[in-house]
Amino acid sequence: MRYFIGIIIIGVGFLITWKSEWFVQNFGRIDWAERHLGMEGGTRIFYKLIGITIIILAFLYMGGVLESMLGVIFKPSIQSLE
Repeated sequence: MRYFIGIIIIGVGFLITWKSEWFVQNFGRIDWAERHLGMEGGTRIFYKLIGITIIILAFLYMGGVLESMLGVIFKPSIQSLE
């Protein structure tokens, strides 16, 4: 089941990366991205970075690494609550 969900998430990340122009046309420009990532293509680069990040996180999830990383990050804060 983990692999099936991972493949779907990878597909979503791929679509965001591939159709970044469609996202710009339908959702408009992101001011922060235009200021910090470039003059004309800042928003497109931002959408591509989001898509690539989603793909990487999906691979980490499929390999079981994501849960381990989150456990290391949040386990000390959970133990302090007990």
